[in-house]
Amino acid sequence: MGLFSGMDKFGLKDIKNDEIFGEKEKSAEPVKEEVKKTVSEEDFLIDRTYSCPVCGKEFKSRTVKSRSVRLIGTDDDLRPKYQQLDPLKYDVVVCPHCGYSALARTFKDIYDSQKKLVIESISKGFHYTEPEGAYSYDDAIERYQIALANAMAFKQVDSEKAYLCLRMGWTIRGKIESLPKDKPGYEAEVKTCREDEDEALKLALDGFAAARTKEQAPFAGMDEATLDYIIAVLSVRFGRNDVASKLISNLIASMTVNPRIKERARDLKDKIVSGQK
Repeated sequence: MGLFSGMDKFGLKDIKNDEIFGEKEKSAEPVKEEVKKTVSEEDFLIDRTYSCPVCGKEFKSRTVKSRSVRLIGTDDDLRPKYQQLDPLKYDVVVCPHCGYSALARTFKDIYDSQKKLVIESISKGFHYTEPEGAYSYDDAIERYQIALANAMAFKQVDSEKAYLCLRMGWTIRGKIESLPKDKPGYEAEVKTCREDEDEALKLALDGFAAARTKEQAPFAGMDEATLDYIIAVLSVRFGRNDVASKLISNLIASMTVNPRIKERARDLKDKIVSGQK
């Protein structure tokens, strides 16, 4: 902490103890105020204008500026983690007029027959106000819920619905990591969030497994090896080590699998052997 920590809330720079009296041999000099720019999440965001393919109306949705954030790593299930903010919060686009919603990368990809289903199932009675400023994790989770409701309404393919569930689970994990541990009710909130994360990821696993038997690559933009790896990781999470082991063996033995995925498969195999999750 320090004796003078938190002085910035008064518009003053932090004062160091050895600056209180200065050096004895030098006369006191006027202190120059040091102004530091505070970087906020909103500094990495822009409002992008969309034209809804269902109702035709224009609206704005927040998105992350191109190349403004730096990737610092990924979780075992390929959830990306960035230094400045969590772009997962800004993946979903919601039309506030008719309720049509999808991931930004697939927002325009909807057939006329699907548009009718959205109007019949979603648009009637729909109301939504775009959050001001940066999205909270709760804002983002609600947007994933709306997108998933749309995907169900217009009968989106299993891989895309599973991908929405996967990214929702990742977003809930991000919320857990962002919760201050001294927040009242912290443990209860984490417990609830963990249950929600498990529910989302379990749905993702079931959806991807179904897609693997009915669809052809790419699966929600992923190749076959990447999908098999994610199914394997999620299978381990939910105690299906037999399924995971078979997929991992195939990935490791394949001559065409991306080396990065193959290395991750080896790491996952080691975790299964050691009994880790």
